[in-house]
Amino acid sequence: MSTVIIDYESGNLHSAEKAFQRMADEVGAGQVIVTSDPDTVRHADRIVLPGDGAYPACRQALFDHRGLFEAMEEAVITQARPFLGICIGMQMLATRGLEYTPTPGFDWIPGQVERITPADPALKVPHMGWNDLVIDHPHPVFDGIKTGDHAYFVHSYHMHVAEPAHLLAHVDYAGPITAIVGRDNILGMQFHPEKSQRVGLRMIGNFLRWQP
Repeated sequence: MSTVIIDYESGNLHSAEKAFQRMADEVGAGQVIVTSDPDTVRHADRIVLPGDGAYPACRQALFDHRGLFEAMEEAVITQARPFLGICIGMQMLATRGLEYTPTPGFDWIPGQVERITPADPALKVPHMGWNDLVIDHPHPVFDGIKTGDHAYFVHSYHMHVAEPAHLLAHVDYAGPITAIVGRDNILGMQFHPEKSQRVGLRMIGNFLRWQP
């Protein structure tokens, strides 16, 4: 059994690799591989897509790696293998993003990525630091997690889902901010689970055990 973390030169993957391998060892989920090889991605049992920086730059970097998106799409959409997008890796699941310029996403979870606009002008953007999760819909990823548990965020944009059933959890920042989205075999987390201590590690373990 293998879990791949896709490396398309968008951020430092060391902490993510370390956290996922720790939990894979704990739950018996096999090897965690950081790779940009399409064939390895195509045959993986689970796929994780991280992303740091700006939405258009991340999308361009991913598609600059020839065959990588196609391999991911074959594994996730055709073969229905479990998928987790993190931060910009979650945002790219949307129909499009509006950071700097309108940029198409994967359209795996219909919606639009827009700038955070808190109702309280005293609140700064980016939304940075710890915030309490509010669970909107039950999901196996929440095993051992409850509303009020907190996760670590660093972002200025978030996804507005077109279908309310796809919003699994949000946080409050003078208005709701999307925290977790999902449908079928696909999950996305706006926060960084590898930086979210107990809650993040628990969710990583839950993802590695998940059988959609």
